[in-house]
Amino acid sequence: MSQGLRVGAVSEFTDPVAALREIAYLMDRARADTHRVKAYRRAAAVVAGLSARDRAAHETVGDWTSVPGLGPKTAAVVRQALAGRIPDTLARLRSEKAPLTTGGHLLWDALRGDLHVHTLWSDGGADLDEMAVAEQQLGREYIAITDHSPRLRIARGLSADRLREQWDAIADLNEALGGFRVLRGIEVDILADGSLDQAPELLAGLDVVVASVHSGLQMDRESMTHRMVAAIAHPRTNVLGHCTGRLLGGERGVRGESVFDAEVVFAACAQFSVAVEINSRPERCDPPNRLLSLAAEMGCLFSIDTDAHAPGQLEFGWYGCDRAERHGIDADRIVDTWPVERLLDWTASATRG
Repeated sequence: MSQGLRVGAVSEFTDPVAALREIAYLMDRARADTHRVKAYRRAAAVVAGLSARDRAAHETVGDWTSVPGLGPKTAAVVRQALAGRIPDTLARLRSEKAPLTTGGHLLWDALRGDLHVHTLWSDGGADLDEMAVAEQQLGREYIAITDHSPRLRIARGLSADRLREQWDAIADLNEALGGFRVLRGIEVDILADGSLDQAPELLAGLDVVVASVHSGLQMDRESMTHRMVAAIAHPRTNVLGHCTGRLLGGERGVRGESVFDAEVVFAACAQFSVAVEINSRPERCDPPNRLLSLAAEMGCLFSIDTDAHAPGQLEFGWYGCDRAERHGIDADRIVDTWPVERLLDWTASATRG
């Protein structure tokens, strides 16, 4: 499969919303500044929300900068698209597009879904439908929506009521999308004592649970090991997310690895059939190579996840596929290469461990 997706692309543009969304997609894929990307995505939402009468009025006079939410650059995209031409910004971004990796092709083609994705419901940049359609257009069969849990307030973690509302929205979306599956998931915080940050009855209603440490990352080695093992042993944990919590750069800066006994943690993952996430965000690249090798040697399952917060970031999976191939990890040990029925049998199994 070629590296890339062209969202809403045609040889000639008449749809400014599709043009704006594709620009945002390509900027996200290229790791552009988040605020710049949001301007294009916000402009797409504004134009899409115009009444037929208001849109016709602006088209007649060709004045788009007066529309709240559009600036000179986004207004130019709208004018050029409505003139039936590919907007200059979009043409440039298409010409600059390059493969993200040189390897990972076999696993990229084997992937059927993504088990770690965020939306506007928490700290993502796009809504459920936009993320799902983008994943479907990449040739996938399913996507797990894993917005944050309540205590991560900085990321607008979902309360119990909001999580239930999201389930209703996912049900509606599944009905609209037909064969493509949107899975009910969560990225749940691993609390200091190893418990999971959501009510048991709600965890039981989820298809996929990614458990991650987001606070107290500098906890001492012994305490962090106990904390992680307790979460792994929880019967609803399916994936151990970005296990070291490190950041290699980018908008959030640099952060060192959490310390824990990796052999004990990965032995618990193997025992309880919890997948070790290969987090594909370039600024995470987690676990580091030495730990990825150790987890592979210890017989762990894996999940190649993008941790995407926008549609263009769904292609970050290339980075994870490249790393997994370089470490000789077989596709059948990667749970998001499995058909959805097998995946859901695994996540729902009451006999794990």
